[in-house]
Amino acid sequence: MKEQFKITVNAPRKKVWETLWGETTYPVWTAPFCEGSTVTTDWQEGSKVLFADGKDRGMISVIARNIPYEHMSFKMLGELVNGVEDYTSESAKKIAGAFENYTLTPDGDKTLLVVDLIGINMDKDIMDYLMAAWPDALDALKSIAEE
Repeated sequence: MKEQFKITVNAPRKKVWETLWGETTYPVWTAPFCEGSTVTTDWQEGSKVLFADGKDRGMISVIARNIPYEHMSFKMLGELVNGVEDYTSESAKKIAGAFENYTLTPDGDKTLLVVDLIGINMDKDIMDYLMAAWPDALDALKSIAEE
């Protein structure tokens, strides 16, 4: 499965990038997925990433590619369940190997942000939820970056 979301932000790539991955801005733009969202990583290529919901649940990834201000690629590895890393359950196996890619392209004084979700094989209800939340999350990101 591949899904793609696009938004043009009236801000330079550096500002959009910092809004995406900033400690104070990440929880705000990701709130449409889950209030209290957090991300824990050192942002280095090859490093583990814990995307959590503030309640010890979430996804475990690795940074597959990090080209600052241009491209970030996360490879999904498993799930965080009650604070425990899970790589072997059926639900963890469904997302393992999937990618979430962010590409930022300059468009004059603006930035085109393209988010590609590749190979995610989640239950229909979860996918429907994510497909509905992504546009709201990107609108929130746009609002923050344009401030």
